Amino acid sequence: MSTPDRFVTWLRGASPYIHAHRGRTFVVAFGGEAVADPAFPSLVHDIALLHGLGIRLVLVHGARPQIAERLRERGAQLHYVQGLRITDDAALACVKEAAGVVRVEVEALLSMGLANSPMAGARIRVASGNFVTARPLGVRDGIDYHHTGLVRRIDAEAIRQRLDAGAIALIPPLGYSPTGEVFNLGAQDLATACAIALGADKLIDLLEGPLPQDPETRPLSSLRPAEVDALLQQPGLPEELTAHLRAGLTACRGGVKRVHLVSRQVEGALLRELFTRDGTGTLLTTDLYEDTRIARVEDVGGILELLHPLEQQGVLVRRSRERLEIEIEHFTLMERDNTVIACAALYPYPAEGMAELACLAVHSEYRHGGRGDGLLELLEGQALGLGIQSLFVLTTQTAHWFLERGFAEAPLDGLPMQRQTLYNYNRNSKVFVKPLG
Repeated sequence: MSTPDRFVTWLRGASPYIHAHRGRTFVVAFGGEAVADPAFPSLVHDIALLHGLGIRLVLVHGARPQIAERLRERGAQLHYVQGLRITDDAALACVKEAAGVVRVEVEALLSMGLANSPMAGARIRVASGNFVTARPLGVRDGIDYHHTGLVRRIDAEAIRQRLDAGAIALIPPLGYSPTGEVFNLGAQDLATACAIALGADKLIDLLEGPLPQDPETRPLSSLRPAEVDALLQQPGLPEELTAHLRAGLTACRGGVKRVHLVSRQVEGALLRELFTRDGTGTLLTTDLYEDTRIARVEDVGGILELLHPLEQQGVLVRRSRERLEIEIEHFTLMERDNTVIACAALYPYPAEGMAELACLAVHSEYRHGGRGDGLLELLEGQALGLGIQSLFVLTTQTAHWFLERGFAEAPLDGLPMQRQTLYNYNRNSKVFVKPLG
């Protein structure tokens, strides 16, 4: 049988996410900058693909550059005080006009269906309406913000009806009051309110600026709420990123399990974020995206899949499913987004004060993140807790890795007698021992 090509491999890898996302509700937020970009049709094609895969989509768009352009044409500008915009009568007229234009542009692109195009045969219905009830921001510190508003209520039931009918819900940054007034709303806050009200499975926020970074300026792949709180305390955080993080934090604490911050500038970033294990953005989640825990019987399949390439290479001895099921209590694993990416086993020989470290394996895509060291340290701690004085390992190809971590070569007769009787002379593994404590 020939080796699968890259497309087949990718599609097989994406299939768990295709199944998992079908029927789920995602709120996708993007700014007016995205709509003004000549590459916006590509983003719309990706959104149409998500819809075609059975994802229930709510799109919340901004219109900041479109509003600014109309204000310039009238010789006016939008004023801000302490980061809050003041929307007077002239500005509100521009807001309504810009929001209407953006809505029409998005609807037009979602209506495409030309042959030989990415949306060939697509028949997507787009629903918009008075889903958002708003209230005035009011007067703060003596400043009247006029028609700038805050979300008061989302008509979640009306939106669900449109989604149930197979439509994409499109929500502009406008809200309406029971008295018939129109208010200018922040797209981020609006998207967060929609995600919470709908109990959305995901809020996906497409950023114009940089993603959160660690001290070495590397993008952070995932954050939990407490880590976001700590990040927000750091000086020099860009104002726009701060706003996105605060909105994402509000969504997480409002019951949205996963918030994705994705760079809009990266081609295909939306698809990569949703259909690959590591994505391209930063995930804010109340769940443990990557977890280390004791293995369970239901993990046997994932462990077998992880070990198989190393067994084929002769690095590890083959273990059958039956043996793994019997010995599963000895295994500790690292899990990333429900996929086993690393594991190791500890077999204690308490009478001799020794324990064997076995099956230490890390997925090929995750071998430079210190996960092997993390597992080794964790199992050393487990061994100490059992009163073990030394750890030993048998290996044929990874001797230097263990030597660099405090192991020293030792004779076979230094192992517990029970383990000596199981030694495979055909493999001719070397023995390394590390004292603990």
